[in-house]
Amino acid sequence: MTDISAAALRGAVDLSSLRGRDAQPATAPASADAGNKPAGDVVIDVTDAMFPQILELSRTVPVVVDLWAEWCGPCKQLSPAIEKVTREQNGRVVLAKVDVDANPQIAQAFQAQSIPLVVALIGGQPVPMFTGAVPEDQVRQVFAKLLEVAAQNGVTGSVPVAGADAEADAGEPEPAPLPPLHAEAFEAIEAGDYARAITAYEKALAENPRDEDAKAGLGQVRLLHRVQGLDLQQVRAAAAAAPNGVEEQFQVADMDVAGGHIDDAFGRLLDLFAAVDVAERPRVRERLVELFDLVGSADPRVATARTRLASLLF
Repeated sequence: MTDISAAALRGAVDLSSLRGRDAQPATAPASADAGNKPAGDVVIDVTDAMFPQILELSRTVPVVVDLWAEWCGPCKQLSPAIEKVTREQNGRVVLAKVDVDANPQIAQAFQAQSIPLVVALIGGQPVPMFTGAVPEDQVRQVFAKLLEVAAQNGVTGSVPVAGADAEADAGEPEPAPLPPLHAEAFEAIEAGDYARAITAYEKALAENPRDEDAKAGLGQVRLLHRVQGLDLQQVRAAAAAAPNGVEEQFQVADMDVAGGHIDDAFGRLLDLFAAVDVAERPRVRERLVELFDLVGSADPRVATARTRLASLLF
């Protein structure tokens, strides 16, 4: 099972080749364009031509992309579980099923070297979920984490679901409510008030230092707060004029991480660490560690950067 985190939204896959100029409004595609599924169905058969609409939809509701093929045995084990768990979300998640043989552009964009491959889209950004067949209980756990990350990024909408009222009457369990401070943080993020979200997450961590969701959310929202309103060209020009300027280099590194250029950000800060006075090094090391936590210890780029940092320290 993939450890989904907010940091995974940055730079995993380049989907720019699939973005269309004429994306449709962010609603579930109509049945005529979705493999004759009934209107309001959250499980959609998606083609290369439809994908710009799916990217746009992911700005409202998280979209899970299931890349499969008719000849793939593990796909036939995994797909029913994904469909079942998707329907359990009552419109808070849409499942886009992609036959890789019929839709090579999507498969190529996601770098699908093996299937089944399941990737989520949040705000048009890809988030790895899992490769290969996994048990249904693990699928459910990953979906729960996906919804948390989506909320941290302000993607909290839903699509109308045919028969949702009947399902509710049949006793469909309500999702567990968010802890109050997490809910406050999500509300603040949706409003663009990152300072209030930071305060809420800091309070949550003060109450429970082991709250990993609060820790991940805090790192993400701190980054969003720092890059809010920055102009990339101006930031890069300032950094070029002050190659050893700590704040100037911090801003470029933050924008590189936000844009998915993880290696560039780490390399910049490691070079800065080696160049600045000893008195400035703790600040640079602290920012590096913060970005390591944001990207995630499982990322090989973090391991490489940690190794270089250790060599510079000792």
